[in-house]
Order: sequence, then C-alpha cells, then structure tokens
Amino acid sequence: MKCVVGLRSWAGLGCVAALLASFAFAQEPTKKFTETIKNKQGKDVSFDMILIPGGKFTMGSPQDEKGRKEHEGPQFEAVLKPFYLCSTETTWEMFMAFYDETVQEKRGDAAKKKAEDEAKAKGVDAISGPTPLYGDPTLGWGAGKRPAIGASWHCADVFCKWLAKKTGKQYRLPTEAEWEYACRAGTKTPYSFEADQIEDFAWFEDNAEEKTQEVAKKKPNAFGLFDMHGNVMEWVSDFYSPKAYEEAAKNNPVTCPTGPKEGKVHVARGGAYNSPSEGLRSAARVFEEPFWRYEDPQEPKSLWWLPKMGFIGFRIACDVEAK
Repeated sequence: MKCVVGLRSWAGLGCVAALLASFAFAQEPTKKFTETIKNKQGKDVSFDMILIPGGKFTMGSPQDEKGRKEHEGPQFEAVLKPFYLCSTETTWEMFMAFYDETVQEKRGDAAKKKAEDEAKAKGVDAISGPTPLYGDPTLGWGAGKRPAIGASWHCADVFCKWLAKKTGKQYRLPTEAEWEYACRAGTKTPYSFEADQIEDFAWFEDNAEEKTQEVAKKKPNAFGLFDMHGNVMEWVSDFYSPKAYEEAAKNNPVTCPTGPKEGKVHVARGGAYNSPSEGLRSAARVFEEPFWRYEDPQEPKSLWWLPKMGFIGFRIACDVEAK
C-alpha cells in the first residue's frame, strides 16, 4: 500500500530522519530479485526488480533549467519509503504473457466492464483483460525485448493488477515522485549523467532512428535502471494537474506524494525515442493529450489501446513487504 500522509507539521532534518527511520524494516529487504512467470505457451518470462532505497529529494526543476516547463514547479521536498522498480521498461515479452492469458476476443469494452462489475459484486477477484490488439502493435519494429507500446494507462494499470494476482506481490505503477527519485538516482542535475554523455545512456531523436530499441542496451543509472531517459515515455500512477506541485509545496516537505486525488488524464515520464534531449530531463513531465487517441477507430475510444502511439510504454513498481 502506498503511503499517502502529508507532512504538515514536520520541521528540521531531525524530523525527516525520524520519518525515514519509521520506514525501517525488521529484516533488510533484498537489493534485487528476479521475478519469473510462465506465459501461456509454458515459456519462462523473467525480469529484475531493483530495490530503490528510501530517502528525501527535491522534486521538480529549478527555474533556470533549460527546457523547463511551468508545471515542473515550484520545487518541493519529497520523502519516500523504499520500493522496487523494474530494471527495464515493460517489454513485449512481459506484456504478451498478460495479453495471451487475459484477452477476451468477443467482448467489447462495455461488455467487459459489465462482466467485471458483476464479478466484483459477487466478490470474485477477476482480472478483465484487454480487447484484441489493432493490426501490428509493434509498428513493424519488432517485439521480444523492445518496450511494449500503445497501452493506455488503464491497460498498464490492469497489467500490474494481473501480475500482483499471479505472484502474490504488490505490483503497481510507480508514483510520479517515485519515478523521478529513481530516475535522478541521487543527482540534482537535469539528467542522471553529464549532459555530454546523453548518447551513452539514452535513445532519443538524435540516435534512435525514429523507433524504439531493445531495452538495456544503454548504460544504467546509479540505481541500476536502464532507459529511464528516452526509448519510451512511461506511465505513472498520478493524475495530471498543472497545479499539482503548487498544492504539494503547501505542505513541504511531503511524504510519499501521490498527486491529485482525481483528474481526467495521467502523467507520463522520461521522454521517448522521438523526443529532443530536453524532453529526457529527470524533471520533464507530460500528460495524455487528445491526439494520443486519434488513431483509434472506435467510438467511444478504447479503454485499452492508443493505436500507433509508439512513444508510450510503462515500467512496473512493487511494494517492499514488511517482515
């Protein structure tokens, strides 16, 4: 379960230290674990989850940072408890294990929603999977170890619920604060590396040849996370609001911020293969825009797919279980 309590009356580093101590676990969590699941064909699909240590950081960008947008501020202090984050973006290999197991060929969104509501009313813990994919979802770029693209926020969220049910672990999308903290990996600069090293760490408009690339082909950041800058933008759990940081800063510092309580669209982070370098900054944030759904021929638009939107993917997080 994500922590959602605001620090309204904390003052001084001693209080922050006390808060971080309250996140301590009786037994130190493992620094990394490998999750292995079987797909419908009986093949093992494995991925690594990296422990991101709890800590405090300054969220957002300073006003003089090149490429800064107004919704990246004002900056505020965020305090986070430890969590796990996948070392890579969710690949097609991972995603298709979910899709093949849950897709319901003959149901549209309305029918699937009704069936899911009926199951919940009966107390059945059911996962209602996505409707069939449109055409070639890989856009001809290939599947396997490339990031899964074109999934809506809802689809990414249900993937996490399916994985949680399958493994018994608390898989979910990371919060926006968790994502930025993990991306920065202790740095305060625009990137988690020196700006002149960008091609060593990131796929973006200058080197990606206008398509996604296999994950983990560039250098990882200091936490051991690959492609946090570029390749595909990554969904986070937060709703988007241009005033989100203003609201958070009122209670500075804030513990485990989760963003606005409600909204119409969600935030995505990290920049993509077609982004300029400034779009890859640790603080850069975007949100779902209407054109992301223009290629969907359905009316109403699909809950599950953003057809031909090759720049959007996601990365999974997992709670640290108290021992």
